[in-house]
Amino acid sequence: MNQQWWKKSVVYQIYPRSFMDSNGDGIGDIQGIISKLDYLNELGVDVVWLSPVYQSPNDDNGYDISDYQRIMDDFGTMEDWEEMLAEMHNRGIKLVMDLVVNHTSDEHQWFIESKKSKDNPYRDYYIWRKGKQGKEPNNWESAFSGSAWQYAEGTDEYFLHLFSKKQPDLNWENERLRQEIYKMMTFWLDKGIDGFRMDVVNFISKAPDLPDAPNTEGKTYVSGGDYYMNGPRIHEYLHEMNREVLSKYDILTVGEMPGVTPAEASLYTGSDRDELNMVFQFEHMDVDSGPGGKWNVIPFDLVKLKDILTKWQKGLFEKGWNSLYWNNHDQPRIVSRVGDDGKYRVKSAKMLGTLLHMMQGTPYIYQGEELGMTNVKFGSLDEYRDIETLNMYKEKVEEGWDINSIMNSIFVKGRDNARTPMQWNADMNAGFTKGTPWINVNPNYNEVNAEQAIQDPDSVFHYYKKLIALRKEQTIITEGTFDLLLKNDPTIYAYTRSFENERLLVICNVSSETQKFDLPEDLDPSNASILITNDERTIEENVRQLKLTPWEAVVFHYFV
Repeated sequence: MNQQWWKKSVVYQIYPRSFMDSNGDGIGDIQGIISKLDYLNELGVDVVWLSPVYQSPNDDNGYDISDYQRIMDDFGTMEDWEEMLAEMHNRGIKLVMDLVVNHTSDEHQWFIESKKSKDNPYRDYYIWRKGKQGKEPNNWESAFSGSAWQYAEGTDEYFLHLFSKKQPDLNWENERLRQEIYKMMTFWLDKGIDGFRMDVVNFISKAPDLPDAPNTEGKTYVSGGDYYMNGPRIHEYLHEMNREVLSKYDILTVGEMPGVTPAEASLYTGSDRDELNMVFQFEHMDVDSGPGGKWNVIPFDLVKLKDILTKWQKGLFEKGWNSLYWNNHDQPRIVSRVGDDGKYRVKSAKMLGTLLHMMQGTPYIYQGEELGMTNVKFGSLDEYRDIETLNMYKEKVEEGWDINSIMNSIFVKGRDNARTPMQWNADMNAGFTKGTPWINVNPNYNEVNAEQAIQDPDSVFHYYKKLIALRKEQTIITEGTFDLLLKNDPTIYAYTRSFENERLLVICNVSSETQKFDLPEDLDPSNASILITNDERTIEENVRQLKLTPWEAVVFHYFV
């Protein structure tokens, strides 16, 4: 296997608006990030993925970019950014920037020109169509509710926006546009960044005729995902991007790809394919989503999760590369979603970290995950900031949903769960800001905060620090094969990793009850040592028959 640096790396995602505010305006900023780099160094992460800090009107918290080569005023200046990069590199931390090129802001200069007239040189930078019988060009739905089309009176045509109407989709069919994007990517790489996380990058190729999506339920709008996810020219575009830009630098590239399968991911990430290093897939993020989608919350099913993660571990082995994650800026907190964020918050957070970090792939830690930060239940809708959440609330009220049921879905799945400010200490506003935070702090910051975690040797922070160190020390974690045990057990997640004559046996109790674990006959860990555990377990106990305490995780290391 090629020993690319990103295979042994652990990435830490910073959502800048919520990380650390240096000037008291209530918004996290670049100087705030600089002030906390020693904290990240102490944790031991190798790479920071920074969510967008580019100029933006902030309709979708920076994912609507109006100028790719300027820093948003809220966050600071280009000089601040350059200082941050230098300070990261001084500590041996690499920087991966967000690349958002499926769409721009409607305030981007390209779009301002594009909407002026049908013969404007920038018209074809975006996707414009005439309406049909006085209605939208097709029945596709935006990810943020309602039609994916917006009418522009000036030219009597509609433009496509798969997200907010202030996020018009770019037309990747246009070669001049693609060259502009490659030029912009080169600008950042020449400044010294170490890679890109690419926002919904498998949406950039749409079916050329933009057909209606089949609609059996008679809805006004339906997801047109089949016509814009993994579209007909996607591999051509990524291959071109690799040839023109990516291949010229030693960098990490990860594509956010909703709806991707392991077979498709092996095409995107195969070492002989010259496209990307790895993808983010979402299948395991939908285990608790019912037929109605994300907001239709159903009980978490461990057997289903095992099926999905095993499929990805097996499907990409020696063909591509996995990214491993529980949390990001779009996902609720895993300890609230799967673990027990009350009595067993610390222990279940450690167990979930173990379950994921012992797999093959590059792990991504989202800010606060290493503290066991939890979901938040704000008292009123007014405290929420996320456009997706607010649009959904309005839509569901109009559909006649019960308000308590809508709020419960928000408590479980809303994106603002991840966006409450980072909890640094027990001071006012969790030490995030001296001003009024742009979004309220989770009230539990008195007991869940970085200062407390660093002082407590038994904290989630110190456990994550150990998980990160193990990935560097143990080749088996990077290179070993993966085999699932107890496929149908509803509470125990157990698997082995094998490399040459070494084995890891990973056992996790995903429940608040004590569970019995019987080791399969063909495994012989008679000479095992404990690599890591979140409990008091000692090796003297019989590994063949273990009593697992609630939320226990233990990893045995042995030779055959």
